[in-house]
Amino acid sequence: MSANLYIQISVTDEQKKYARQLVEFSLRHHKIANVWDNQNERFSQTRIMRYTGSLGEIVFADTYHLPRPVKSFGAADGQDWGQDFLIHSDQYTFSLDIKSMRRRTGNLSADYVLNIPAFQLHKARSKTSHYFCISFHQTESEGTVASLLGFIDKHALLNGEVGTLITKGTDRIRFDQSTFTFQADTYEILLKDIESPVLTDTIRGLKGFRVCHLR
Repeated sequence: MSANLYIQISVTDEQKKYARQLVEFSLRHHKIANVWDNQNERFSQTRIMRYTGSLGEIVFADTYHLPRPVKSFGAADGQDWGQDFLIHSDQYTFSLDIKSMRRRTGNLSADYVLNIPAFQLHKARSKTSHYFCISFHQTESEGTVASLLGFIDKHALLNGEVGTLITKGTDRIRFDQSTFTFQADTYEILLKDIESPVLTDTIRGLKGFRVCHLR
């Protein structure tokens, strides 16, 4: 698949229920600080942020027939150092960190961006070799839909081959003309620079499957 294509599939009620169970257990039993605890406007979103991250891991696991996560973000003994999944091929080994976010639409544009905090790439013990990007949006007819955007090579990002490093304090204007300020150094990646996901016959048979083109 070309870099301008992505996959959409329906998210099942069971997948959402499993994600909620992981998150609720984590919030009750794993009192681990979040990187956004010092940002008042985001502190109240802890539950939904953890839910979105866990749901992304579950959807990826089910899509590619891998074991589901058994712990949500924040588990004291669940630190994976950026390795949500370890995948072996004949020639390569991929250590994947799943990056999930919510969007208002699944009709995605090539100049939409994905942001990854710089500190995650520079962790001394990080195991990540690639990021896999998923976005979720809600529809009246299909419920929750997952857009599987694809892969980002971490080393290509660090070397400046893809993405742009935005420094802390930089102001940005959103599409709706509202503004925000970056609270930390952040890598900004255009969706058109994300490598499309692997497509299999099994994926073609999933509920809600469609191949989409970036606008």
